[in-house]
Amino acid sequence: ISEGMPPQELTRLINRYLSEMTESIQVHGGTVDKYIGDAIMAFWGAPIPSPDHARNAVLAALDMQRRAERLRHEFALHGWPQLHIGIGLSTGMMTVGNMGSVFRRAYTVMGDAVNLGSRLESLTKQYGALVLASERTRESAGAGICWRELDRIRVKGKDVAVTIHEAVADATTTGNPEEAQDLFTAMLDAYRHTHWDATLDLLDRLEAAGERSALVTLYRARIAHFRENPPAADWDGVFTFDSK
Repeated sequence: ISEGMPPQELTRLINRYLSEMTESIQVHGGTVDKYIGDAIMAFWGAPIPSPDHARNAVLAALDMQRRAERLRHEFALHGWPQLHIGIGLSTGMMTVGNMGSVFRRAYTVMGDAVNLGSRLESLTKQYGALVLASERTRESAGAGICWRELDRIRVKGKDVAVTIHEAVADATTTGNPEEAQDLFTAMLDAYRHTHWDATLDLLDRLEAAGERSALVTLYRARIAHFRENPPAADWDGVFTFDSK
Protein backbone atom coordinates (compact mmCIF):
# COMPACT_ATOMS: atom_id res chain seq x y z
CA ILE A 1 0.00 0.00 0.00
CA SER A 2 2.82 2.40 0.88
CA GLU A 3 4.40 1.84 -2.53
CA GLY A 4 1.24 2.79 -4.38
CA MET A 5 0.10 5.87 -2.44
CA PRO A 6 1.49 9.39 -2.02
CA PRO A 7 2.85 9.87 1.53
CA GLN A 8 0.24 12.49 2.45
CA GLU A 9 -2.63 10.25 1.33
CA LEU A 10 -1.14 7.26 3.14
CA THR A 11 -0.90 9.34 6.31
CA ARG A 12 -4.61 10.22 6.09
CA LEU A 13 -5.53 6.56 5.60
CA ILE A 14 -3.42 5.29 8.51
CA ASN A 15 -4.54 8.06 10.86
CA ARG A 16 -8.19 7.34 10.06
CA TYR A 17 -7.71 3.62 10.59
CA LEU A 18 -5.70 3.93 13.82
CA SER A 19 -8.18 6.45 15.27
CA GLU A 20 -11.13 4.15 14.66
CA MET A 21 -9.39 1.09 16.11
CA THR A 22 -8.06 3.00 19.11
CA GLU A 23 -11.52 4.29 19.94
CA SER A 24 -12.77 0.71 20.07
CA ILE A 25 -9.94 -0.31 22.40
CA GLN A 26 -10.57 2.62 24.75
CA VAL A 27 -14.35 2.15 24.78
CA HIS A 28 -13.75 -1.40 25.99
CA GLY A 29 -11.31 -0.39 28.72
CA GLY A 30 -8.03 -1.19 26.99
CA THR A 31 -4.69 0.59 27.16
CA VAL A 32 -2.91 1.32 23.88
CA ASP A 33 0.71 0.29 24.35
CA LYS A 34 2.16 1.42 21.02
CA TYR A 35 1.65 1.76 17.29
CA ILE A 36 4.05 -0.27 15.15
CA GLY A 37 3.48 1.02 11.64
CA ASP A 38 -0.09 0.00 10.93
CA ALA A 39 -0.18 -2.43 13.88
CA ILE A 40 -1.57 -1.73 17.34
CA MET A 41 -0.44 -3.34 20.59
CA ALA A 42 -2.87 -2.98 23.48
CA PHE A 43 -3.49 -4.61 26.84
CA TRP A 44 -6.19 -4.85 29.47
CA GLY A 45 -6.09 -4.95 33.27
CA ALA A 46 -3.51 -2.18 33.78
CA PRO A 47 -2.96 0.45 34.96
CA ILE A 48 -6.43 -0.02 36.47
CA PRO A 49 -7.16 -3.64 37.47
CA SER A 50 -10.22 -5.19 35.84
CA PRO A 51 -11.68 -8.63 36.59
CA ASP A 52 -13.23 -8.66 33.09
CA HIS A 53 -10.02 -7.88 31.21
CA ALA A 54 -10.17 -10.96 28.95
CA ARG A 55 -13.84 -10.47 28.08
CA ASN A 56 -13.32 -6.78 27.34
CA ALA A 57 -10.40 -7.61 25.07
CA VAL A 58 -12.50 -10.11 23.09
CA LEU A 59 -15.40 -7.67 22.79
CA ALA A 60 -12.98 -4.99 21.60
CA ALA A 61 -11.52 -7.35 18.99
CA LEU A 62 -14.96 -8.20 17.61
CA ASP A 63 -15.91 -4.53 17.57
CA MET A 64 -12.66 -3.65 15.77
CA GLN A 65 -13.54 -6.12 13.04
CA ARG A 66 -17.00 -4.57 12.65
CA ARG A 67 -15.42 -1.12 12.43
CA ALA A 68 -12.87 -2.38 9.91
CA GLU A 69 -15.74 -3.55 7.70
CA ARG A 70 -17.31 -0.09 7.84
CA LEU A 71 -13.94 1.51 7.07
CA ARG A 72 -13.59 -0.61 3.94
CA HIS A 73 -16.78 0.94 2.58
CA GLU A 74 -15.57 4.41 3.54
CA PHE A 75 -12.14 3.85 2.01
CA ALA A 76 -13.72 2.66 -1.24
CA LEU A 77 -15.40 6.06 -1.60
CA HIS A 78 -11.97 7.71 -1.35
CA GLY A 79 -10.45 5.25 -3.81
CA TRP A 80 -8.23 3.91 -1.02
CA PRO A 81 -7.06 0.27 -0.67
CA GLN A 82 -9.10 -2.13 1.45
CA LEU A 83 -7.66 -3.00 4.87
CA HIS A 84 -8.18 -6.47 6.35
CA ILE A 85 -6.90 -7.05 9.87
CA GLY A 86 -6.11 -10.03 12.08
CA ILE A 87 -6.14 -9.89 15.88
CA GLY A 88 -4.32 -12.16 18.33
CA LEU A 89 -5.39 -12.38 21.98
CA SER A 90 -3.45 -13.95 24.84
CA THR A 91 -4.18 -13.94 28.56
CA GLY A 92 -1.65 -14.61 31.33
CA MET A 93 0.76 -13.20 33.86
CA MET A 94 2.84 -10.31 32.57
CA THR A 95 5.24 -7.70 33.86
CA VAL A 96 3.77 -4.23 33.41
CA GLY A 97 5.42 -0.89 34.04
CA ASN A 98 7.93 1.62 32.72
CA MET A 99 10.62 -0.20 30.74
CA GLY A 100 13.35 0.78 28.34
CA SER A 101 16.75 2.39 28.59
CA VAL A 102 18.33 5.07 30.73
CA PHE A 103 17.49 7.46 27.87
CA ARG A 104 13.87 6.58 27.19
CA ARG A 105 11.19 4.49 28.85
CA ALA A 106 7.68 3.41 27.93
CA TYR A 107 4.77 1.98 29.88
CA THR A 108 4.43 -1.52 28.44
CA VAL A 109 4.03 -5.24 29.15
CA MET A 110 6.48 -8.13 28.84
CA GLY A 111 6.21 -11.88 29.28
CA ASP A 112 5.53 -15.21 27.62
CA ALA A 113 1.82 -14.44 27.27
CA VAL A 114 2.69 -11.26 25.37
CA ASN A 115 4.82 -13.22 22.91
CA LEU A 116 2.03 -15.75 22.37
CA GLY A 117 -0.39 -12.97 21.49
CA SER A 118 2.04 -11.76 18.83
CA ARG A 119 2.39 -15.28 17.39
CA LEU A 120 -1.40 -15.70 17.25
CA GLU A 121 -1.77 -12.42 15.39
CA SER A 122 0.66 -13.68 12.75
CA LEU A 123 -1.26 -16.97 12.40
CA THR A 124 -4.57 -15.27 11.60
CA LYS A 125 -3.41 -15.09 7.97
CA GLN A 126 -2.82 -18.83 7.74
CA TYR A 127 -6.18 -19.75 9.26
CA GLY A 128 -8.08 -16.98 7.52
CA ALA A 129 -9.35 -16.04 10.99
CA LEU A 130 -10.27 -12.54 12.14
CA VAL A 131 -9.69 -13.09 15.87
CA LEU A 132 -7.46 -15.87 17.28
CA ALA A 133 -7.29 -16.42 21.03
CA SER A 134 -5.49 -18.71 23.42
CA GLU A 135 -7.26 -21.29 25.57
CA ARG A 136 -6.64 -19.11 28.62
CA THR A 137 -8.41 -16.18 26.96
CA ARG A 138 -11.40 -18.31 25.98
CA GLU A 139 -11.74 -19.67 29.52
CA SER A 140 -11.40 -16.22 31.09
CA ALA A 141 -13.78 -14.38 28.77
CA GLY A 142 -16.95 -15.88 30.26
CA ALA A 143 -20.28 -16.73 28.65
CA GLY A 144 -22.05 -15.07 25.77
CA ILE A 145 -19.20 -15.18 23.22
CA CYS A 146 -19.25 -17.60 20.29
CA TRP A 147 -16.09 -19.69 19.96
CA ARG A 148 -14.80 -22.55 17.93
CA GLU A 149 -11.61 -24.51 18.42
CA LEU A 150 -9.37 -24.33 15.36
CA ASP A 151 -6.25 -26.30 16.21
CA ARG A 152 -3.67 -27.46 18.73
CA ILE A 153 -0.31 -25.99 17.87
CA ARG A 154 3.21 -25.32 19.07
CA VAL A 155 4.29 -21.86 17.96
CA LYS A 156 7.88 -20.96 17.13
CA GLY A 157 9.90 -20.23 20.24
CA LYS A 158 7.62 -22.18 22.63
CA ASP A 159 7.87 -25.78 23.80
CA VAL A 160 4.39 -26.03 25.31
CA ALA A 161 1.50 -26.71 22.92
CA VAL A 162 -1.55 -24.45 23.02
CA THR A 163 -5.12 -24.86 21.83
CA ILE A 164 -6.25 -21.93 19.73
CA HIS A 165 -9.81 -20.70 19.35
CA GLU A 166 -11.57 -18.34 17.01
CA ALA A 167 -13.91 -15.71 18.44
CA VAL A 168 -16.79 -15.05 16.08
CA ALA A 169 -19.86 -12.86 16.12
CA ASP A 170 -21.79 -15.89 14.85
CA ALA A 171 -20.83 -19.53 15.16
CA THR A 172 -19.53 -19.64 11.55
CA THR A 173 -19.92 -17.78 8.31
CA THR A 174 -22.13 -20.50 6.87
CA GLY A 175 -25.90 -20.58 6.53
CA ASN A 176 -26.43 -23.19 9.24
CA PRO A 177 -24.01 -22.41 12.13
CA GLU A 178 -24.82 -25.43 14.30
CA GLU A 179 -24.49 -27.92 11.45
CA ALA A 180 -21.25 -26.30 10.29
CA GLN A 181 -19.84 -26.40 13.82
CA ASP A 182 -20.67 -30.11 14.11
CA LEU A 183 -18.95 -30.73 10.77
CA PHE A 184 -15.86 -28.82 11.86
CA THR A 185 -15.68 -30.66 15.19
CA ALA A 186 -15.98 -33.98 13.38
CA MET A 187 -13.24 -32.93 10.97
CA LEU A 188 -10.87 -32.07 13.83
CA ASP A 189 -11.58 -35.42 15.50
CA ALA A 190 -10.88 -37.35 12.28
CA TYR A 191 -7.71 -35.33 11.70
CA ARG A 192 -6.36 -35.96 15.19
CA HIS A 193 -6.99 -39.68 14.81
CA THR A 194 -5.10 -39.62 11.46
CA HIS A 195 -8.17 -40.68 9.50
CA TRP A 196 -7.05 -38.74 6.45
CA ASP A 197 -9.71 -39.86 3.97
CA ALA A 198 -12.50 -39.06 6.42
CA THR A 199 -10.91 -35.69 7.15
CA LEU A 200 -10.77 -34.82 3.45
CA ASP A 201 -14.40 -35.83 2.98
CA LEU A 202 -15.46 -33.57 5.84
CA LEU A 203 -13.34 -30.73 4.43
CA ASP A 204 -15.16 -31.11 1.11
CA ARG A 205 -18.48 -30.86 2.92
CA LEU A 206 -17.31 -27.81 4.88
CA GLU A 207 -16.16 -26.12 1.70
CA ALA A 208 -19.51 -26.81 0.05
CA ALA A 209 -21.24 -25.31 3.10
CA GLY A 210 -19.28 -22.07 2.71
CA GLU A 211 -16.26 -22.56 4.97
CA ARG A 212 -13.50 -20.08 4.16
CA SER A 213 -10.92 -21.38 1.74
CA ALA A 214 -7.84 -20.55 3.84
CA LEU A 215 -8.84 -22.94 6.62
CA VAL A 216 -9.79 -25.74 4.21
CA THR A 217 -6.56 -25.26 2.27
CA LEU A 218 -4.49 -25.34 5.46
CA TYR A 219 -5.86 -28.70 6.59
CA ARG A 220 -5.63 -30.23 3.12
CA ALA A 221 -1.97 -29.21 3.00
CA ARG A 222 -1.44 -30.74 6.45
CA ILE A 223 -2.88 -34.06 5.29
CA ALA A 224 -0.68 -34.06 2.19
CA HIS A 225 2.32 -33.41 4.44
CA PHE A 226 1.46 -36.17 6.90
CA ARG A 227 0.84 -38.70 4.13
CA GLU A 228 4.41 -38.10 2.98
CA ASN A 229 5.74 -37.80 6.54
CA PRO A 230 3.46 -39.84 8.84
CA PRO A 231 3.32 -38.61 12.45
CA ALA A 232 4.47 -40.84 15.30
CA ALA A 233 2.10 -43.50 16.59
CA ASP A 234 1.59 -41.52 19.80
CA TRP A 235 0.98 -38.21 17.97
CA ASP A 236 -1.17 -35.88 20.08
CA GLY A 237 -2.61 -33.86 17.18
CA VAL A 238 -0.28 -30.90 17.79
CA PHE A 239 1.16 -29.15 14.73
CA THR A 240 4.49 -27.38 15.21
CA PHE A 241 5.12 -24.14 13.34
CA ASP A 242 8.75 -23.47 12.46
CA SER A 243 8.24 -19.83 11.51
CA LYS A 244 6.68 -16.78 13.16
